Amino acid sequence: MLREWIQFLNRREIRFRAVFLSDYDMLLAERLVQGVDVWINTPRRPWEACGTSGMKVLVNGGLNLSTLDGWWEEAYAPEAGWAIGDGLEHGDDQACDASEARELYDRLEREVVPAFYRRDGQGIPPEWVARMRESMSRLTPEFSANRAVRQYVERHYLPAADAYRKRTARKGEFSRKAVVWRKDLDKKWNRVRFGALGVEDRDSRQVFSVEVDLAGLDPDGVRVELFANGREGKRADRWTMQTTGIPDPVKGCFLYLVDVPEGRPWTDYTPRIVAHHEGLSVPLEAPHILWQR
Repeated sequence: MLREWIQFLNRREIRFRAVFLSDYDMLLAERLVQGVDVWINTPRRPWEACGTSGMKVLVNGGLNLSTLDGWWEEAYAPEAGWAIGDGLEHGDDQACDASEARELYDRLEREVVPAFYRRDGQGIPPEWVARMRESMSRLTPEFSANRAVRQYVERHYLPAADAYRKRTARKGEFSRKAVVWRKDLDKKWNRVRFGALGVEDRDSRQVFSVEVDLAGLDPDGVRVELFANGREGKRADRWTMQTTGIPDPVKGCFLYLVDVPEGRPWTDYTPRIVAHHEGLSVPLEAPHILWQR
């Protein structure tokens, strides 16, 4: 692959237009991003990598012009840079490559270059500076190591440390109880069964009910949910069903209920039973899940 690149760069029409940078590292990137006005990055979607070079440009006042892929698809705003492509994957489509190439040159000719060279009486390009300010103020705080490390600490490391302290407190009392719960779950799970599912319309809401035979499991050790797949890119609908905690004296089943707003057909929903234990990571530590068939 390197040999092919060298051969390409040695072509007469390319020789003075492109350069191959070997051993690209943090030091070389530091020098590049300090001296660039616009960072052009045109990978085929979805082959954009992590995009850290484009992120480093932000704090140095450079602007990004890139394919709508990877980090730039998330970061792009018309006031803070430029984008090409439709955000879709086209594989090895040569026609798409040609279309995006035309779009790139058109964007450079009609928007990027004029914005850079339109200067006021002091020789300052006001439109360009406005984009620089917007890019630095809007994007730099979000796409930075500071933000990433802070989120990891707050969302993962501190909660993990707190969970560890709870699990080891009082000579591991929590952990011993969790082991007992998991063994009971493993022993009885194959006998857990769903009963009939009922649906009733009430005042523009749908009331779902379902019978569940827990096979002797503690109702507090499971969670019964009503689940429907997400639509139009939205998250799945997941409703926790409630029970009185008193089993039917004849059937021995628990009755679980939940009412949800109208708007989706009842056939979209499926009840499921999921293991539940306060302080444990489910399904990582208990992958038990049972769907009604």
